Amino acid sequence: MNNPKQPLSPAQALNRAAALCARSEQATGDMREKLMTWGLSCADAHEILRQLTEQGFLNEHRFARAYVKDKFTLNGWGKIKIAHQLRLKGIPTEVIDEAMDAIDDDAYRERLIELLRNKWRSVKSREPQAAWAAMMRFASSRGFEAALSSQCVKQVTLIDAEDD
Repeated sequence: MNNPKQPLSPAQALNRAAALCARSEQATGDMREKLMTWGLSCADAHEILRQLTEQGFLNEHRFARAYVKDKFTLNGWGKIKIAHQLRLKGIPTEVIDEAMDAIDDDAYRERLIELLRNKWRSVKSREPQAAWAAMMRFASSRGFEAALSSQCVKQVTLIDAEDD
């Protein structure tokens, strides 16, 4: 990790971290990494994280809800990809599950259909099986479940996966 030219004091780091958290939700793991890059010891970083959590600047539940909302709405990610990224950030499974429950099933399906319709424009000239495979790969890469993806691809393309 890159250390700054002049390490921050714990008080400076606390102020900078609080300002970051006030601007946007932060994951505890990401904030820990930032504190370490600012030249703090593990003990100082732990204490600052404790203070940030105690003061309400860091909250895993709030972060997970905001992350799920942003990645689903803005990035068009499915539940599998979102959950995976949250796990990489060190968010506990029960917090992830709670945040995922906020995604409305109908909105989830409609978002996938919208994404697939946009993708269909670039693959519809292909042979049907190749187009089907391309659409399924696309949905998978966005983190949508295979069963739902298959249903939505059929709806968008009118290609039956069983046809050979």
